Amino acid sequence: MKVTGTLINYYFHCKRQCFLAGNRFNLEDNSELVMIGKALHESKALGHHTEISIDQIKVDKIKGDYLIEYKKSNSDLNACKWQVLYYLSVLKSKGIEKKGKLICMEKANQSDKIVELVLTEEIESQLEIICNEISKLIEMTHPPEVRKMPICKKCAYYSYCFI
Repeated sequence: MKVTGTLINYYFHCKRQCFLAGNRFNLEDNSELVMIGKALHESKALGHHTEISIDQIKVDKIKGDYLIEYKKSNSDLNACKWQVLYYLSVLKSKGIEKKGKLICMEKANQSDKIVELVLTEEIESQLEIICNEISKLIEMTHPPEVRKMPICKKCAYYSYCFI
């Protein structure tokens, strides 16, 4: 399986989630939180389909010098940053060089959190290592052991891991 932006995100978020998604075990279609995130994403697109598919990635928006990715919250900012950096790397491999803009839609009455990202040679090297590690993780015969973390309760895979 090819590495995707979602798998990059899951790799940083939870290795078990990355393994399950990479092996096509999808529980997100039943997750209320995922549905809320999709609805917020669509509202930011103002009813227009702005998502762009390139190879194995789906980019939310490209505007001017920026690739823009929308997220419901900044609860796992590191995972989201690496996802955007991966998208920038894929675009660069196609001859398209952009900067990244991660827009986290915060809770009511708060402004969006915006993080700007730039792909460097060092980050590209790290992404190559990460992609190799994800490929090895997905090829494992069993998922990684459950590690109970505070984020687990909101995860679409919670029932699989704990019930």
